[in-house]
Amino acid sequence: MKFTPTAILPGIATLLFAAGCSSTAASIDSAKYDRMSCAELNSALGDTATDISRTAIGRGKVANTSVPSWLLGGERVKTVVANRDTARIEKLQQQQQAIVAARKQRCPSSQ
Repeated sequence: MKFTPTAILPGIATLLFAAGCSSTAASIDSAKYDRMSCAELNSALGDTATDISRTAIGRGKVANTSVPSWLLGGERVKTVVANRDTARIEKLQQQQQAIVAARKQRCPSSQ
């Protein structure tokens, strides 16, 4: 198989499009945690921890991917995807902190 610039460009364009599709701009709504029961807060905390772990594992896989030198822009795409995952982890950690704060306020057994 011969790789030409015209064959590679659609692949790179697809990767860049996929990397830019997810948004991490949503804000944390801590008021919704004030309405949750202790069991719901515990469940939300577990779900958030799972999401953080899953995203960190994915980010590690992307960061450790070996990009062939002939793939123009491959390292840039790899960096963009890793940065997107880092931003998602930071957002999830903020969400986790909001859940922990609500849990400390409402649930006597969590203190």
